[in-house]
Amino acid sequence: MPFLSLSLNNFRNLKNDKIDISAKEIYFVGENGQGKSNILEALYYSAYGASFRTHVDAQLIKHGTDSFSINALYQQERGSVQKIGITYQNGVKRIEKNEKRIQDRKELINTIPCVLFCHDDMRFATGEPECRRFFLDQSLTMFDPLYIDDMRNYKKVLKNRNQLLKDKSYDMLAIYDVQLAKSGLEIQKKRKNAVFQFNDIFGKLYENISGMSGVSILYIPSWKEIPDTVGTRFPTADDITAALAQKHDQDKVMETTLSGPHRDRIIFMHEGRQFIPVASTGQQRLVALLLRVAQAVYYSRITATKPVFLMDDVMLELDPDKRQKMTALLPEYDQLFCTFLPGEPYERYKHSTTRIYHIEKGEWND
Repeated sequence: MPFLSLSLNNFRNLKNDKIDISAKEIYFVGENGQGKSNILEALYYSAYGASFRTHVDAQLIKHGTDSFSINALYQQERGSVQKIGITYQNGVKRIEKNEKRIQDRKELINTIPCVLFCHDDMRFATGEPECRRFFLDQSLTMFDPLYIDDMRNYKKVLKNRNQLLKDKSYDMLAIYDVQLAKSGLEIQKKRKNAVFQFNDIFGKLYENISGMSGVSILYIPSWKEIPDTVGTRFPTADDITAALAQKHDQDKVMETTLSGPHRDRIIFMHEGRQFIPVASTGQQRLVALLLRVAQAVYYSRITATKPVFLMDDVMLELDPDKRQKMTALLPEYDQLFCTFLPGEPYERYKHSTTRIYHIEKGEWND
């Protein structure tokens, strides 16, 4: 199992102490607002150097203090014990792996791969298109550091190109077209392949849980494929550069770039029409939940590695029958962390080796 212990200092409302998490499954049980989710957040922060609840690290500091630190011990497959240490003070974050400073968070990729299930995942089903693009990008960045570079390059070029349009300084526009096409096409290729593989996973999962077949994911890239004599082909950088040039006038009027991966759409379909607008709230929740399951399966297929599951009260959103099916369909994991309210039947899901902590006012007791 990867996580062995977690040491916290001035993180959220949690007490300054070390918690033993060297078990296959660990349940955190407590009322809302006591600190259950904060522990999952600390685990996620250890794995990725960022929070899943805020982009502002200063918000993680315990009230009345001016810094926080997290130290996590984890075990690699070969059995060696490793350490991740993160401190945040005076607006500066320092991440260390085995006492050696990490300069870029992408160096943490594959260190402790975590798949997070939380209430906010509903936005992947019902939120704006950027929410589904975020999910797809997150799935790829879990194992592909080159995709992180592609995204960073694209966002940098896009920002500069948009600034030219706002400043009405068009001399360099053609140069940025070439750069945008190059990095954007790499993103589009990888997104298309990821959705193809997700469809092999997601539809089957949805049918197994709900009994409804034919639910799928449709990827609609902003840069379309090119018609040719045998159908269509994937566009080249030259194709995209030419297409961008044709839209210069529109971009100038709107003062922004109107095409590219930042405009891609991901849609859920059923029997030839969009599914989410006609789906019930329960069906929408199931879509969001099974996306995470599919993400875990996808990651395991690509890397031959089992992830860690962080599940934050997600079982509350399912009726008892679907909850049981969902538990049975979870793919293999290296370690599982779940939060529960005291009244939930968490005893039904535990194993002989499951460790249960009761959380109250930021403190834990087993």
